[in-house]
Amino acid sequence: MTRPLRSLGFLTIGLFDRDSPGAGHEATLAIIERAEALGFDSAWLRNRHLQYGISSPVAVLAAASQRTRRIRLGTAVIPLGYENPFRLAEDLATVDVLTGGRIEPGFSVGAPRRLDEIAEALYPDTAPHEDFGYARLARLRRLLAGDRVSPFSGTEGIEEFSERIEPHSPGLAERLWYGAASPDSTVWAAENGFHLLTSSVIQSVHTHDFDTEQHAQIQLYREHHPAGQSARVSQGLVVIPTDSATAEQRERYAAYARSRAGRVGVPHGPRGFLFAADIVGTSEQIVEALAANRAFGEVDEVAFALPFALEPGDYVQILEDIAGRLAPLLGWAGGALSADPEPAGPAAPVG
Repeated sequence: MTRPLRSLGFLTIGLFDRDSPGAGHEATLAIIERAEALGFDSAWLRNRHLQYGISSPVAVLAAASQRTRRIRLGTAVIPLGYENPFRLAEDLATVDVLTGGRIEPGFSVGAPRRLDEIAEALYPDTAPHEDFGYARLARLRRLLAGDRVSPFSGTEGIEEFSERIEPHSPGLAERLWYGAASPDSTVWAAENGFHLLTSSVIQSVHTHDFDTEQHAQIQLYREHHPAGQSARVSQGLVVIPTDSATAEQRERYAAYARSRAGRVGVPHGPRGFLFAADIVGTSEQIVEALAANRAFGEVDEVAFALPFALEPGDYVQILEDIAGRLAPLLGWAGGALSADPEPAGPAAPVG
């Protein structure tokens, strides 16, 4: 049975022009403001390096924190291989303080993409020795939880020092998500108490059917999570409602979906990744498609992904139709999560 939609979110890559990046970043902030006004519960930022999408989601969330009051702000996801956990912990805690406890950071682990080409710029002296695995994320969470990082605290001269990362934001360490695509990473996230971000890309394990694999992933996660069936899972899919779209917009959206349809149902790369199909149509048609989606029936939180490379006006129309028509048909009450939801249970210790 499909769970009523409890939390409505959207996800954006925040595209910008190489020669005029300010306009794109401003458009991202404007769409977050608009989403809050529409009642969305959360806004999520993708993370891109050496591309024309948001490279510093924490900085963008800091800006968004000063333009919003209620909406939760997440990252889906920060690839931790590019980050120093000590410094990232300081930045995340600072933004969480600025938002009043509204950020929900999501992460992935693994070596940075094209590391051989960028190692000299990223880790000129330490690349061969960096640990890009789960231990890096475990360290970040310990830092956010307030674990001691220095044997000294107190006053030295006129300066006062803390033994932990400052500022400390209570509760942040329990609001961390993991973007898993494989069974191994799914089990690790569950056993270590992270919330699960499951997206439109997943590893093919038993079939070439995306929904079957994603449904199995959610079941696997909850089997291994201390909170069981109440463990939080957020699903990310591309859905494009056309209720109030113009004829030109409807054709643009259909062309976008057609350009990506060939990748559906075919494993890609050495790990056999599968891509979800984009869903374009009226809200009633999307509800019908989602009703047949076994994975969607297991979640009550979504982060619907905005398509790449559309116009700002397109995104406004899509968000307005999602909040005004589609989400209520899915059982969403409208801005119900004005504060953090109750945690799914105590997080398991990491490391």
